[in-house]
Amino acid sequence: MSDLEGAVRDEVEVRAVTDAELPAWLHAANAGFLQARDGISDETVAHARARGDLARTLGAFDGGRCVGTYRSFRQEVTAVGGAAVPADAVSVVTVAPTHRRRGILTRMMSADLAAAKERGDVVATLIAAEYRIYGRFGFGPATSVTEWTVDVPRSGLDPRWSGPAEAGARIDLVGGGDVREVGPELHERFRAVRHGAITRDAHWWLRNTGQQATPEHPWQEPFYAVYRDPSGRVDGLVAYSATHDDWSDSLLPRNTLTVLSMTAVTPAAERALWHYVCSVDRVVTVKSGWRAPDDLLPQLLPDPRAARVTGHADWLWVRVLDVVRALEARTYAGTGALVLEVADAAGLAGGRYRLEVGEGGGAVCAPTRQEPDLALDVAELARLWLGDESVARLVALGLVAEERAGAAAVADALFRTARRPWCQDLF
Repeated sequence: MSDLEGAVRDEVEVRAVTDAELPAWLHAANAGFLQARDGISDETVAHARARGDLARTLGAFDGGRCVGTYRSFRQEVTAVGGAAVPADAVSVVTVAPTHRRRGILTRMMSADLAAAKERGDVVATLIAAEYRIYGRFGFGPATSVTEWTVDVPRSGLDPRWSGPAEAGARIDLVGGGDVREVGPELHERFRAVRHGAITRDAHWWLRNTGQQATPEHPWQEPFYAVYRDPSGRVDGLVAYSATHDDWSDSLLPRNTLTVLSMTAVTPAAERALWHYVCSVDRVVTVKSGWRAPDDLLPQLLPDPRAARVTGHADWLWVRVLDVVRALEARTYAGTGALVLEVADAAGLAGGRYRLEVGEGGGAVCAPTRQEPDLALDVAELARLWLGDESVARLVALGLVAEERAGAAAVADALFRTARRPWCQDLF
């Protein structure tokens, strides 16, 4: 450590914020995300106080001024096979531009990850605002998202009919109160079958149905539609907004519908909701919002070329804190065994582990002294954990070392999944 770095550490204090400091912390967070600087309303402070744990809300203070923010909260992420894994969700990470490159983020991150491991969290998660920051803390991109823009007239769908294909099924327009009633149970069913999905707490449903609007974030009610199967059970929900006054010079409508979120637990519900949003009168363009890269959308259209990719990005990043519990929590394809040499500069999860997968996809993992088959950083292990990355590809990139010939092929056969992981939420 240089003399300057040591002096900065002495000057800047990293600790949990007090209730009285919460407005200053929120102000610093707004500055870090380049948001409004004209004060924080009492409503915003009240909502932050209600949904946050001050013991897990860290601030960096320089002479009484908040120059860094960091928050974590309890979360569960669905592993391959459906197990709910306890996670330390990291959010609101900022460092003032006047205090960058001084180790402040490292101190906040190190304190939180150590506390998470002590608490028994298996992984940590975050959505990375910038790609190059979090790899050095052991996080790896574990899911990605894709956005499509649909040229509705080219899609080939029959514009005269938007009803579900299943006899007896129906789609109904509903309000925010209905969403708060049926949405949580639907999401629980969804995350039980889609690896990469995360929990939504009660505050999520309030915030995303207009019950926690503030002057800084006023609410505009979207449209909501639910899909009910022939028995009346809600199997799908879509929220969307739309332009309403976009006309050509010859008075042809050219409005755009934007899907804000869509949750479906059956293919029938997913197909029906896409058909519905592509059949709304006066809409000629549909933007899908951030979806799973293997979403049904393009291929369910009679003309898949009508849906073009207009966005693609990494999304949920994962940091493994407990290798044994993480690898035992998920299921695998086939049977086999691997010895993994995991490097972890932070000393939280490094070591050599033997993974043995038996019939049915269940696994046993334990520390070992056997020679390794693969050597990799904990960040690369995170990329493999949800099944979305190829081990052979990481070997080609120089990110994984194949210590035994053929080990990459064995690992790919075990780790890869039939459907890609998907996290639909931003936090």
